[in-house]
Amino acid sequence: MAKREEVVCVTGGSGFIGSWLLRLLLDRGYTIHATVKDLKDEKETKHLLALEGAESRLRLFQIDLLNYDSIVAAMTGTTGVFHLASPCIVDKVDDPENELLAPAIKGTINVLTAAKQLGVRRLVVTSSISAIVPSPNWPADRVKNEECWADEEYCKQKEIWYALSKTLAEKAAWEFAKEKGLDIVVVNPGTVMGPVLPPTLNASMLMILRLLQGCTDTYEDVFMGSVHVKDVALAHIMVYENTSATGRHLCVEAISHYGDFAAKVAELYPEYNLPRLPKDTNPGLLRTKDGAKKLMDMGLQFIPMEQIIKDAVESLRSKGFIS
Repeated sequence: MAKREEVVCVTGGSGFIGSWLLRLLLDRGYTIHATVKDLKDEKETKHLLALEGAESRLRLFQIDLLNYDSIVAAMTGTTGVFHLASPCIVDKVDDPENELLAPAIKGTINVLTAAKQLGVRRLVVTSSISAIVPSPNWPADRVKNEECWADEEYCKQKEIWYALSKTLAEKAAWEFAKEKGLDIVVVNPGTVMGPVLPPTLNASMLMILRLLQGCTDTYEDVFMGSVHVKDVALAHIMVYENTSATGRHLCVEAISHYGDFAAKVAELYPEYNLPRLPKDTNPGLLRTKDGAKKLMDMGLQFIPMEQIIKDAVESLRSKGFIS
């Protein structure tokens, strides 16, 4: 791969997607300013410093999304930014405002403000399918796509705070970019799984772990299909490097139901005696193989669900999360 003589900033660099993005950016020759929450925490830093190329081309910064000056320090000297840092909690939240909403929305605006101030050329914002679903008012005969937005009132009524945080943060990003003339592009990943680089598990890998442990949740309002973590990282790089890429980019291997995913896990791993879920776990969600058509047209060949599951389960086994 041709070397890129470019310095980019990745917020949330120690996370599941962030770690993979750093790995692929380093492979391509980029120099990176990556942000973590705590430089003294080896669980955040050790796996990053072990990446090939990290010694000479990776610099770690400690930031707080609500502390503007810490963001400016990390982004100074960079020409591009990948904004991944945002709390991801799909379980019950005691204090949605402080745990999810403020860091997601204000944090995004702080990052965009710093990008504008520092003259950043292009910015990729990581949103989520949770900013697309739940959307109960979307026409029943239309496949959900990038035009679809999660229903804010529905999210508040049902207390689906993570979806609300991602929706409000993404909308704020688009509004800011339009007003200030900032070049941004968005990736909306599905449920991200695959080989884990950090020592701790993220929310989506916990989803498959719980399934293997017998959990019968159906994730009715927050599932839209699975996607391999490597493909999500690749999608970020593709929309960054491809200057004709604009708008939102749904990033899923296929639009599918959680029940389809659970059935495939049961087929591949009968030894775990998995729970049987009702066929349509996500009422009204129309299935399609080319939900991520924008990325597919750019040349992204998605890793199929079977391989996503195998890579995720083998990673959970190798790290001792399951026997």
